[in-house]
Amino acid sequence: MRVLTVEDDPILADGLAAGLRLAGVAVDTVACCADARAALKTTSFDALVLDVMLPDGSGLDLLKELRAAGNRTPVLLLTALDEVRNRIEGLDRGADDYLGKPFDLDELAARLRAVARRGEGRAAPCLNVRGVVLDPAQLSVAVNGKPVSLSRREFAVLSTLMERPGAVRSKFEIEDRLYGWQEEVESNAIEVHVHNLRSKIGRDTIETVRGLGYRMRIGS
Repeated sequence: MRVLTVEDDPILADGLAAGLRLAGVAVDTVACCADARAALKTTSFDALVLDVMLPDGSGLDLLKELRAAGNRTPVLLLTALDEVRNRIEGLDRGADDYLGKPFDLDELAARLRAVARRGEGRAAPCLNVRGVVLDPAQLSVAVNGKPVSLSRREFAVLSTLMERPGAVRSKFEIEDRLYGWQEEVESNAIEVHVHNLRSKIGRDTIETVRGLGYRMRIGS
């Protein structure tokens, strides 16, 4: 999962990013509405963590603008505990969830997983394809009931493929889900991760579609 956080407090923003990365999330951070608009025009995110009070405007106005433009990215609002009016207004303007400050990072990660699930149109917390079960909350994978140890990057690649089994995901699309703006991507990183995954979960589980990308097999 790749998330954009819009938070102008640098200490809180750094803490958000560090905590979410420990939960297996790729995080990009901006501090104002203008930078959020620019980021959303160039990058696809699985969710948006949006503070209500920002230096160049209201997060609520940005949310209204995004929904009016047809942007369906799941949005989780960060609000002060006593801002009931803002929470109600945010939900009415199209927010998917909210969390009051101060908050627990584990709860934030869980809420992001939930809104991302709903955005993908699924209810089950775990992904299950051909005997491969991936649990985003526990960052765990099992094949036919047996635990398999994956690196953080391998887990992210597998998650991306399992979210839409049978659909081809391009190398660029997978990279976009794995790496933030400040992270350098080696030219053959995805190929290496897919090679390692095949050796761990089964060589016929991930199919290479030449010239297009990779997909998780759903048939025999």
